[in-house]
Amino acid sequence: MRPITSWAAGTLAVAALLSTAAGCGEDGMTATLPTADDIVLTEIASGLERPVQLVGITGDSRLLVVEQRGRIRVLDGGQLRSEPYLDIGDRISSGNEQGLLGIALHPNFASNGYVYANYTNGAGDTRVVRYTERGDGLSLDPATLKEILFVEQPNGNHNGGQLLFGPDDMLYIALGDGGSSGDPRGNGQNLDTLLGAILRIDVDGGDPYAIPADNPFASGGGQPEIWAYGVRNPWRNDIDAEGGFIYVADVGQNEWEEVSVAPLTEAGVNYGWNTVEGPECFRDSGCDRTGLREPVVWYGHGDGCSITGGHVYRGDAMPALKGTYFYSDYCSGWLRSFRYDAAEDMAVEQREWSIPDLGSVYSFGRDADGEVYILAGSRVYRIDPAP
Repeated sequence: MRPITSWAAGTLAVAALLSTAAGCGEDGMTATLPTADDIVLTEIASGLERPVQLVGITGDSRLLVVEQRGRIRVLDGGQLRSEPYLDIGDRISSGNEQGLLGIALHPNFASNGYVYANYTNGAGDTRVVRYTERGDGLSLDPATLKEILFVEQPNGNHNGGQLLFGPDDMLYIALGDGGSSGDPRGNGQNLDTLLGAILRIDVDGGDPYAIPADNPFASGGGQPEIWAYGVRNPWRNDIDAEGGFIYVADVGQNEWEEVSVAPLTEAGVNYGWNTVEGPECFRDSGCDRTGLREPVVWYGHGDGCSITGGHVYRGDAMPALKGTYFYSDYCSGWLRSFRYDAAEDMAVEQREWSIPDLGSVYSFGRDADGEVYILAGSRVYRIDPAP
């Protein structure tokens, strides 16, 4: 078995937390939260309601911030616009794990203005839709709504929600196992459902989409949209085009939170849920783990409660950190990172950064320049080099 690293087996101790500073993101002012390490956290926005994603626009100064309550906000020039880019609060369900959960900009957004959104509707079911930006660039036009995908959800939790375009211009859609506890329907290992899987579709090849010919079940054996499966509640994923890998942070059930990494070119990856949870068999000690993708990092519930996946850093402000993957935990709020060693298929250079208490870390973001952001509480912070 290849080596796997557990944070429970030994971590870097968190240094003493330093003082924090209040920020004024609404009027463009910023504040810096010092740390005991060689980074600082620069607050760039505040006053948000449960921010769950930040997306940069290539060739554009705007940052789009997704609020789970159903709004997309625009952060431009250090100022958070009062008028939303999109508000579908009247279309969504508002349970703890429901709402507007993710967006992705079409690779040709500069010319077509397409923005894809993943949300749970009033009945709690998953809808993936497309909107088109108005000509003035201030908002999305609700009249341009186009249905892409509908998935019935049996419960109100484990909806996943991440949307990502890969370097192949395919749209990747993360769906949880349909909820309840312990995956009672066995959706994680059921190839006849879209639940508990990461889907891959071609939104340019058909109406509303086409099945890529190299999807593992395009010719049968499972739902043709499935690219990978065996996930419980992936929150969040990242596609690192430069490295050529997809990072999947999967929220655990009873014991373990985990991050798995797979090549973007590897179809049909089975991440193991609900046969396994983290490094262990889920229900018994004798499960068959043949062919399952093992996590590269995991930690127990004595160290957190719900993983918050992040992004691989590809910016220029901190060259030494290029290729570093950042992640956190919703309850514990620490900031950790590692690099993925593809040759050994393992996490290396693991680190826990000593940062001030940010509260609940909902998500991460990355701008068009590859800089990484933390979304916590009602605020957005950028990870910057210490002066």
